[in-house]
Formats: sequence, structure tokens, C-alpha cells
Amino acid sequence: MIEARHLRVLRAVARTGSFSAAARELGCTQPAISQQMKALEKSVDTPLVVRSGRGMQLSEAGRVLLKHATGILAGLSAAEEEVAAIAGLRAGRVRLVSFPTASSTLVPPAVARLRDSHPGVRVSLVEAEPPESLAMLRGGECEIALAFRYPQPDGTAALPASASASAHGTPREARAEANLEAQQLTAGTDWSDLVATPLLDDPLVGLLPAGHPLAGRGGAVGLAELAGEQWIAGCPQCRGHLVELCTAAGFEPRIDFATDDYPAVVGLVAAGLGVAVLPRLALQSVRPDGVSTVPVRTASGVPAVRQVVALTLPDLAEVPAVALMLERLAGAAAAR
Repeated sequence: MIEARHLRVLRAVARTGSFSAAARELGCTQPAISQQMKALEKSVDTPLVVRSGRGMQLSEAGRVLLKHATGILAGLSAAEEEVAAIAGLRAGRVRLVSFPTASSTLVPPAVARLRDSHPGVRVSLVEAEPPESLAMLRGGECEIALAFRYPQPDGTAALPASASASAHGTPREARAEANLEAQQLTAGTDWSDLVATPLLDDPLVGLLPAGHPLAGRGGAVGLAELAGEQWIAGCPQCRGHLVELCTAAGFEPRIDFATDDYPAVVGLVAAGLGVAVLPRLALQSVRPDGVSTVPVRTASGVPAVRQVVALTLPDLAEVPAVALMLERLAGAAAAR
């Protein structure tokens, strides 16, 4: 096998014309140069230098190998410099995948701080919800995925949200849809093979029409107090968690509208078409005109929250640019 150190010796011999001069150039002994040249000739199974009077010159095979060695050594040098730049955070790339509310609230300040301190690190962003974002991470399409999951209604442990109830279609169709969503959501909240950086617990906020009787009461609203309302639900995972919370509170919500567009949710609530529960981060990127916001408590009396985390693969967590981006995201979350 041809080694890079042998190619460097060949280049020095060709440039200086002797083993002793090559040794001086490379800062080693003449016998060491001789041994490395012999090893190189043995690996290619042909002579590479011929003696000419007091000096040496390359054989035809030596000239061919030198021609390729020049490009190989230049490529290795460039690779070493690029790797050193990445290790020293003078360069690098971090591809983020994030769900929309984190894209508009957590990502901008985190990326801005990283660029201020390390402008050579490139950061890109695409949006996707779990479980799609988790599949992208495992598939090598990104280095960091921002995701969320919900604890159980009693707030004890984070588990996958179950599938949502359906207000339309036959019971059989509803069960089939629920089973499919449950499988998808379970895949999206299984993080056992990933490194998770907790960012924040995002409180869920109740949205009521401005004239709703509970709007001006003050204090948190229990979900059981909203049992008779029509509901506006969000994404499948959010919808599934809403159903779990309401079931734990003793009722099944009547979901008349389902949309993952938060301004649409606000508009529907403002028009008096129902009530909703949204994460606080979502309300920081929309104007809740015409609605009243109230804290929400679960049947067990604990605040309703979702857990927001940044996920990466174990090997990627050791990459300097990825580790720094995780640190910046944690800082942005702590500042909220």
C-alpha cells in the first residue's frame, strides 16, 4: 500500500536529487530516507530512482508516480486544512430541521448568536414536524432536529400522544385513522437512539372567544369546565394530546375544526366557532386578536405543557459545530 509519507519522500528526492539532501529538507536521517524509498519501491514492485553520477533521477515509473503524488499530497493538505477549520469552528455546517413554532421563536436568536461568534459555520433550516423530522435526522438529512412531545395528563412521564378522535366518518373509519396516527406518533416520540438536549417546557394556553363567560374570571381554567364546548384542534400530535387531556378530565371533545395553521385557529376562536388550546410559543408568533387567553390545568391539577427538545445522533453530538448549535439553542430557550 502506498503511504502519504512515502510520497512526500519521493517528492523530496526528485526535487533535491539525492537521499542526503532530501533528508535535510525533511528533517530526518539519510538512512531513514533510504528505508522509506525501499518500502515504496517494494509496494509498487518496480524501481523508482536510478543513480546518475553523483546524483539520482527518477525512473519512468518514478516520474509517473510523482505526477500523481503531487495531486494526492495537495488534496491531503487541503483536506487536513478543512478538517482543522471545522475542528476549530472556523468552518463547518449544521442543518436544522424544526417544527414551525420553534423556527420562529427559538431558532432565530440561536443562529444569530452562533453567526456572531463563528461566522464561518453555515447553518440551514427546513421545517418538519415529528415524526418526519426524526426520520430526516436518522436518514442523514440534518444534524439537529427540534421536536416536542407531551407528558401524560397527570404530568408524570413523557409518552407518545395517542391518535385523535374523529368527529366525522364511521366508527370503523375513525378507529382505522386513530390506529394509523398512533403508529406514526409513536415513531416520532421514540428517542432512545438519540441524544436529547431539553430546551423548555412550553405551557399550553386556552383560547376563548372574547365574550366567553370564563374569559374574564381570572386564574387557570380546568378542562372539565370546557366539556360542552366545540373544539378547534391543531396538528395530529397536538390533537391526540388534546383528546388524552379531555378524556382524563371526563369527556370526549367535539372537534369540529382541525388545522395546524395557528392564525386560522385564532380566527376561528375569535369568530366564536369554538375554543382551542395552543402552545405558548405559537402565540408568540401570531396576534391573538379577538380572543382571550387563559392558563389551562389538567384533571390532576398540574399545568398542561409540551416538552421541547433538540435531538441529534450520538456521533454528531461530538462534532464541534453541532455541539455549539445545541448550546446556542439551549441558551435561546433559557432566555425566554
